[in-house]
Amino acid sequence: MAATDTALQEKMHDLYCEHQGWLFGWLRRKLGCAHQAADLTQDTFVRIIASRDALLAMREPRAYLTTTAKRLLVDQARHQLIETAYLEALQAFALHSDSSPSPERILQTVQALVEIDAVLERLSANARQAFLLHYLDGLTHAAIANQLGVSTRMIQKYLVQALAHCTHSLDY
Repeated sequence: MAATDTALQEKMHDLYCEHQGWLFGWLRRKLGCAHQAADLTQDTFVRIIASRDALLAMREPRAYLTTTAKRLLVDQARHQLIETAYLEALQAFALHSDSSPSPERILQTVQALVEIDAVLERLSANARQAFLLHYLDGLTHAAIANQLGVSTRMIQKYLVQALAHCTHSLDY
């Protein structure tokens, strides 16, 4: 094992031992649920382990842990909103249809929506907003430009950027 790997393992071990209890307590107070707090605590440390550079550059561990945990909370809330919206749409569809999709198909669709949401989250705020306003709300380029306070040419650029990013990111 290389010296840098050993140093990283020691740093992660120390970080976990020194701050896991504190982070769990903070999340438990914030969430009101010990099970969710435990899951999110572990997810936070997993996210940090995956980012070796962040671990080495970390100066304020509690601030970094808090920021990481908050981002995971936002991701979790966004995924829940997507799943809820899909299930509501599915229920409305089922009321007007004789057949409904299988549980496997529902799971695949929710997973695809979460993946698309994650891809869109990596876009700039304006490109993401333009994409959603155009493709979900059906607004024209001019209406989006007016809403975002930019030119219609910029909206076209945002949409091309978003489509190219989605195509590249979701290309299996």
